[in-house]
Amino acid sequence: MWSVTPEALLLFPGAGTGADHPSLLALEAAVAPLPAARRDFPYRREGRKAPDRAPKLVASVIEEAGALCADLGIEPSHLALGGRSMGGRMCSMAVAEGLAAAALVLVAYPLHPPGKPDRLRVEHFPQLHLPCLFVSGTRDAFGTPAELEAHTAAIPGPVTHVWVEGRGHDLKGADDEVAGIVADWLRAL
Repeated sequence: MWSVTPEALLLFPGAGTGADHPSLLALEAAVAPLPAARRDFPYRREGRKAPDRAPKLVASVIEEAGALCADLGIEPSHLALGGRSMGGRMCSMAVAEGLAAAALVLVAYPLHPPGKPDRLRVEHFPQLHLPCLFVSGTRDAFGTPAELEAHTAAIPGPVTHVWVEGRGHDLKGADDEVAGIVADWLRAL
């Protein structure tokens, strides 16, 4: 059992969507009464479609986490972080770089670009010493269940995988199911 109970959740969207994405709205509603916040990356706030490079995105996660913790009066180590696809990946990279957090919620983690399983996004996994929840579709082109389970074995913190049968990377039609999975997992920490 993990010793830190999250006191809030900070969520970021995938590369092609914003903080108002239905999946993030569903997550925010499902974790209530736990405070939850959804944030856009700078490129979205500036009206651009192409994401910035990872260092700028990671810096944004760190900045938004600090601001939310200050607003709520909580320690950074009591904040759960995560989001969809790129948003969750940037949160995991921020934690690997030293950002304190209670847990990571990684929905549709983009293990590799579709059709390019040799271009893995896992270098930072050995620095994740906290509970990590991975929720993905069984037909996700960004990483199969077998691929994801094999690579997340490098994470020293406790890892939980939940598979949404028959769904792809977008997890279309499964927002409520995914939100329920995340809410139950957070409450059990």
